[in-house]
Amino acid sequence: MKNIVILLSGRGSNFEAILKTSRAEDWEGRFGLKIRAVISNRPEAAGLARAKAEGLEAIAIDHKAFPSREAFDEALAASIEPFEPDVIVLAGFMRILTEGFVKRFEGKILNIHPALLPLFPGLDTHKRAIEAGCRVHGSTVHFVSPVLDGGAIIGQSVVPILASDTPEALAARLLPFEHALYPKCVRAVALGAVKLVDGRAVMDDETARSLAVFPAE
Repeated sequence: MKNIVILLSGRGSNFEAILKTSRAEDWEGRFGLKIRAVISNRPEAAGLARAKAEGLEAIAIDHKAFPSREAFDEALAASIEPFEPDVIVLAGFMRILTEGFVKRFEGKILNIHPALLPLFPGLDTHKRAIEAGCRVHGSTVHFVSPVLDGGAIIGQSVVPILASDTPEALAARLLPFEHALYPKCVRAVALGAVKLVDGRAVMDDETARSLAVFPAE
């Protein structure tokens, strides 16, 4: 069995997308993939309640109870390790992980960023893409590295930027493609179809095609 642990801080719409896809595609029965736990740094996170309702292990580790980022990350790692994760999915997890944590789980931690990396790391990506005059925008799933939004790219989704777009409209149009992309990437990494090798995401051509998501013509 391949194990998936999901980290979130709020509602976790990407968690919901991964959960929905995993059940629709019967990941456990067909591929031996199982979401083992959902962990949040915020005890009140709606994603924890959803996880409990779905019969999943739901764990709260309040970051406010720890004196430092390092202490919190140590407690977080201790909670994750018993599940023997093959993939750790950041699904709206609003914490910057320490270098020690990232190296501890190197090649297993995934994140999704609302831009076509390496363009526009950080915040306000939709606004920045519009202001830069980009004709396309998108989202990127990547391995987490000690450099913020700097890890090896696994997959990307792309949408056009329209003349009438606001940041809010662009974000709303992109979201369904994020939800289509992230489960594909999680499954590919969990099954070993994508691996982190010398700082690069290595995959075959068929996998690469499957991890590029575009609007239907």
